[in-house]
Amino acid sequence: MKKKNIKSKEEANWEERVVQVKRVTKVVKGGKKLSFRAVLVVGDEKGHIGVGVGKANDVIGAVKKGVTDAKKHLINIPLTKYASIPHPTYGTSGAAKVILRPSATGSGVIAGGSTRTVLELAGIKNILAKQLGSNNTLNNTRAVLDALNSLRTFQKTAKDRDISLENLYT
Repeated sequence: MKKKNIKSKEEANWEERVVQVKRVTKVVKGGKKLSFRAVLVVGDEKGHIGVGVGKANDVIGAVKKGVTDAKKHLINIPLTKYASIPHPTYGTSGAAKVILRPSATGSGVIAGGSTRTVLELAGIKNILAKQLGSNNTLNNTRAVLDALNSLRTFQKTAKDRDISLENLYT
């Protein structure tokens, strides 16, 4: 009997990138208390992506917490054979809005800021993206994740409608 080659979350080679580290303060009775907030993106460049936030009194602790949080919130993305997305999509988080559109082969990742980081770690090579509304880094990364989470394949759409794949095109 053949062994199935299934990798768990720990075995897959995850790449993690820090999108933002912010120094935040909390006013307490004795004065101001400093802490750090880190926004991280974790992906394997094969269609798995997660965004996490970590808060701690030091940067290293915040980054570690962010990585574990990102691995808890992983999503799977359907990719086309040209390393793009199947259809245009739209995502929101707070006041941040993101539009994602599939692009021609060889065009690359046309996106800015945190959107680019998320799309690159997801393994998407050809895409057009536009951030609208807010400049908040965390909300923009979550908006991209929302847009990617709403992607559907032709097979899934045909199955949901209870029709064959050939009838989907007519």
